[in-house]
Amino acid sequence: MAGYLKGMNASGPVTLFDRALLRAHRHRAVKAGEPATFLLDRVTEELADRLGLILRDFDMAVDLGTPTDALARHLRQLPKVRDVIRLSDGPEPFCSTDGLTAVADEEALPLKPQSVSLIASALALQTVNDLPGTLIQIARALKPDGLFVAALLGGRTLYELRDALMAAEAEIDGGLSPRVAPFTDVREAGSLLQRAGLALPVTDLDTLTVRYDNAFALFRDLRAMGATNMLIERTRKPATRGLFMRTAEIYQERYGAGDGRIPATFEILYLSGWAPHESQQKPLRPGSAKARLAEALGTNEFAAGEKAGPGKP
Repeated sequence: MAGYLKGMNASGPVTLFDRALLRAHRHRAVKAGEPATFLLDRVTEELADRLGLILRDFDMAVDLGTPTDALARHLRQLPKVRDVIRLSDGPEPFCSTDGLTAVADEEALPLKPQSVSLIASALALQTVNDLPGTLIQIARALKPDGLFVAALLGGRTLYELRDALMAAEAEIDGGLSPRVAPFTDVREAGSLLQRAGLALPVTDLDTLTVRYDNAFALFRDLRAMGATNMLIERTRKPATRGLFMRTAEIYQERYGAGDGRIPATFEILYLSGWAPHESQQKPLRPGSAKARLAEALGTNEFAAGEKAGPGKP
C-alpha cells in the first residue's frame, strides 16, 4: 500500500457538512441495532454489474469513502481487479476489517499522481464539501486510461420529505432552517467531470421509490442509515415532537397513496469518466466530415438565408 499513498497535509474547505457529526450518526446507528443498508447494497451491486461489462483489467482499485465494505467486496470478486484498497475518513462502524484500508478524507486524497487504475465510490461523495476539488484529485490519481465510477444521491432525493418539512416548519415556527442536504443535479455532475479533466464522461439516473407505512417509519430508516441532519447551518434548537407530527400529517396529505402508505424517492446519480489517453476516441474536428447531412437525409441543401422556390422541396 505504501507505493500508492503520499503524505497528507491539506484539508478541504468546510462549507456545508459537519463530517464528524456524520461519522457520529453512523456509529449511533450501529449501536442502536441493525443499520439500514438496503440502499447501499442496491447501489454497490449496480456498480459491480457495470464494471463487469468493461473489457479491461485493473491492477489497483480504490473504494473511495463507501460507508460499508459492500463495494470493496464486490470489487475483490471481479476477476479483472487485482488489488483493492478502501479509503475511509475514519473508523467505519458499518464495515468489517477485511482487506486493506487507509484513513483518508475524500477532500484530501492520499494518492500519488497516476498511481491507480480504478476509483469507485458508492453514496459517499454527496457529503463532501468540495466535490469539484475531490474530482480533480481523482483525475490526477488515475493512470492514463484509468476509470472513475461513482454513485451519489441526486437532486430529487427525498423531495417529498423536504416539502413536508418546510411546510410544517413555516406553519409552526414561521420560518425555515436547513434540515435536508442539497444534492447534485445530473447536468452539474457531467460538467464537473469535464472540468476535472476526465474524458468520455457519462451520467445517468436511477430512481428508487420506497414505500413506508408513515413518515415516522421513514425517519427511523434515515436514522438507521446514519443519514440525519449533518448540515453546518442546521438549527441548534431541538426539533419538537409537534414539528415531526405535523410533518407526518402534511406528508400523508400531499403524497399518501390509497392504501395509506407514503412514498420516499431516492434518486441515484451514476457517474463515470476516464483519465485521458491517446487510445481513446476523440470527437471529429468541425468541418472534417466527408459527407453532407443533406445527402444522408435525401433532401436538398440551401445556403443561409436562401428560400425554397416553387417546386423546391
